[in-house]
Amino acid sequence: MKKIQAAQFKARCLAVMEDVRTTKEPVLITKRGEPMAKLVPPDDSSDDFIGRLEGVVKIIGDIESPVEPPENWKALR
Repeated sequence: MKKIQAAQFKARCLAVMEDVRTTKEPVLITKRGEPMAKLVPPDDSSDDFIGRLEGVVKIIGDIESPVEPPENWKALR
């Protein structure tokens, strides 16, 4: 893991962030030799809602039809 002093990180922040994004290698930011923060690349996982449970949930039967027939609905009486 690369190490960089806080002052150098402050001066080269955007370049260091781009390096971390492209190389996927984290950078440890230090102040007076003590670790202060770690800059890590973002996860490649998608946070999309659609398709999130694909392969986890199995749909069995008709999911569109009502459980009870419309004749039994109190709202339609």
